Amino acid sequence: MKDCARTTTPGRVAAPLCIVAALMLHAGCASDPRQGYSSKSTFPEDIRTVSVPIFRNYSTTPGIEAEVTEAIIKEIQRSTPMKVVSSGGDSTLTGVITGSELRRLSVRSGTGLVQELAVQITVDFDWRDTRRGEMLVSRRGYTVSDTFVPAVGVGERLESGQHSAAQRLAKDMVSEMRGAW
Repeated sequence: MKDCARTTTPGRVAAPLCIVAALMLHAGCASDPRQGYSSKSTFPEDIRTVSVPIFRNYSTTPGIEAEVTEAIIKEIQRSTPMKVVSSGGDSTLTGVITGSELRRLSVRSGTGLVQELAVQITVDFDWRDTRRGEMLVSRRGYTVSDTFVPAVGVGERLESGQHSAAQRLAKDMVSEMRGAW
């Protein structure tokens, strides 16, 4: 005689359990991302395109505007549902690099040689809905920094520090775009 418990296949039990778990998970989500967990995008749904003209550079570091602008464009393409267009988008992200500096973080005792530096980039930026003329995000004096090690043995170049600071700036700016609306 067969045992009733053994005739039940794992698939017959697992399928209803998965459905119940999915329904419970969905019930715990909010329809508005600002009010709890949600499966919706945290970017405005009516903005599908963004234009990013090259940032102006008022710092003393030539060429950093191209690297910062490129990093921001790539980050928008990578982590948002928006498409980057050359002009005429639903929105425009403009910015000015107001400062780019090196900060000494550590010095070798005995020689006084710099062991670790930070590249610090400061920007002012505005993200504007071009259809309605509405300001979506506006930040002044927005500063990020990232480190590199120019010391003998490691010998990272200044360009490496600038590149990593531009990447960090791009990620942080896109996070500001996400959280501000």
